Amino acid sequence: MRALTEEKPYRCSKCLKDFKSKLFLIKHMRVHTEGKPYKHLLFLRKLKNKSTTLRHMRIHKKEKPYICSECFKDFSLKSSLLRHMKLHKGVKPFKCSDCLKDFSRKSHLLTHMRLHTGEKPYTCSECQKYFSDKSVLLRHMKVHTEEKPYICSECQKCFKRKSELIQHSRVHTGEKAYKCSVCLQGFSRKSILLTHMIAHTGEKTYQCSECPKDFPEISGLKKHMHVHIGEKSHQCLECLKNFKQKSDLVKHVRVHTGEKPHQCSECLKSFIRKSDLMQHLRVHTGEKPYQCSECLKGFQCKSNLLTHLRIHTGEKPFHCSECLKTFSGKSSLLTHMRVHTGEKPYKCSECLKDFSQKSDMIKHMRIHTGEKPYKCSECLKDFTRKSNLIKHRVVHTGEKPHQCSECLREFSHKSDLSMHKRVHTGEKPFQCSECLRKFSRKSNLLMHKKSHAGEKPFQCSHCLKYFTRKSYLMKHMQTHTLEK
Repeated sequence: MRALTEEKPYRCSKCLKDFKSKLFLIKHMRVHTEGKPYKHLLFLRKLKNKSTTLRHMRIHKKEKPYICSECFKDFSLKSSLLRHMKLHKGVKPFKCSDCLKDFSRKSHLLTHMRLHTGEKPYTCSECQKYFSDKSVLLRHMKVHTEEKPYICSECQKCFKRKSELIQHSRVHTGEKAYKCSVCLQGFSRKSILLTHMIAHTGEKTYQCSECPKDFPEISGLKKHMHVHIGEKSHQCLECLKNFKQKSDLVKHVRVHTGEKPHQCSECLKSFIRKSDLMQHLRVHTGEKPYQCSECLKGFQCKSNLLTHLRIHTGEKPFHCSECLKTFSGKSSLLTHMRVHTGEKPYKCSECLKDFSQKSDMIKHMRIHTGEKPYKCSECLKDFTRKSNLIKHRVVHTGEKPHQCSECLREFSHKSDLSMHKRVHTGEKPFQCSECLRKFSRKSNLLMHKKSHAGEKPFQCSHCLKYFTRKSYLMKHMQTHTLEK
């Protein structure tokens, strides 16, 4: 540790940070110039002899006469080549005294040690976020500049980091560079392989000092630590909600302002977050990057895939507090809850009828528009609902898959079987509110109600007499045929 009184005569004019040497100041200035050399500070290096001068001049001339025989990478200095060769030979002479991890370079060990000490000497001048590694800070600075210099040659998608481009390119090539040594399963990302390995080893390396929870990666532990630290320094002035990062607060504020800066170029729909726009674009491109490993079905977003996987696992983690019914997805539970609350948030703009589900309203709207998108391939009859088409198809196939366990009578539709069973059980669930008479079918109740209302919609064409039911009219018609 350096003494607190150590002299640091060189000060940065941008952020007022002090340094002990002019060289350190020049290196630091690249943080403000996005990694480019700071032109206003000239540094004339004093070299000991002619050979040192020649070696140094190769840096400016970009001469690289030393070539690696393994991977053909070239270097300007012999010492750099020798250091690089340790990667191929597997030589790692520098060991961490805390976790015993080995490193090929001393600089890598020093950077790694900051994970244990918590030291973060590099600060972002824009958002004051701290970093343990200078290269990570430089990558982070691109968040503020929106610079994306790495372009995919296949789909022209741009990335801020070269590693992100390499990772993305595997979508096109199908490459799975990381292979499990136990079951030989391939993965496109190293992080997914490490998570997968836990299934074989059960090992979780990084343990939380506050609770017994452990994690396979240090990044997972860092995210988890916020639970204990409770550090949320950025507060929304509208609703007083706190956020850990300033960027999260900026996104949240748009909920109050209504600002939607990210617009779809196809349909002009706007979104609060860029991630929401990227997900929406898949509607137009048809891209479904998330695939179910069981049935190979594709999904546009990861959350839909996770919900779908519960079909295969049978997991239903969402419980209704009223009737204890379980659901695989949270959205299904919220829709179900309207059965208990009676909430019907979707209204038909034509007849003002209310619905608990948006899908039911869309189906209902076809009554007004006359739209019948489902066509029978046999007789070309159109239907407003897919379920009605499926029921209709039985007419052509003659299939009757639903059988009564009491009398073995067969039915084409499950609903017909359910109504038939009431003959055996004597159940009459539909009751008239006027005379309390009960009926086994809803259609019979509706016809009965006409007798109270005095409604007689069926008229005899011979004597113009009216009847409440069509069956009554048909019986009456027989009196005219007997007269003839």
